[in-house]
Amino acid sequence: MSLRERITTDMKTAMKAQDKSRLSTLRLISAAIKDRDIAARAEDRCSGCEDTEIMTLLTKLVKQREESAATYEKAGRLDLAEAERAEADIVREFLPKPMDDGEIADAAETVVSELDASGLKDMGRCMGELKSRYAGRMDFAKAGAKVKDLLASA
Repeated sequence: MSLRERITTDMKTAMKAQDKSRLSTLRLISAAIKDRDIAARAEDRCSGCEDTEIMTLLTKLVKQREESAATYEKAGRLDLAEAERAEADIVREFLPKPMDDGEIADAAETVVSELDASGLKDMGRCMGELKSRYAGRMDFAKAGAKVKDLLASA
């Protein structure tokens, strides 16, 4: 089952269960995906956006919710912060399990050795490969630091 189908199925389930908060979050996700589909069609990709683009979109939605929750907490609006975090948790259900620091280090070492990267000039190639392989699972800020360390010592 594709990511898009899972979201649609969960939306139907939330409707039947009359879970309003979950349903509203799933509708938000669905609207964001449809918006991305329209943008993809404008670029002559008639099939719409792919699962990797949807995962990137979901990651962005989680980040937005976390930033909003932090802003609400600073303003003393704990009720709104809690609602934002609940939305972020629902969105996270559709993302794969994030990689831990050890897995990120192993993946970075593998890509550097596979691409035979020898210096910082190869940083872009390595990061591009990591992004294509581990979209939605990897914290690319941590991965970038690890790749940079590996290439600097090479």
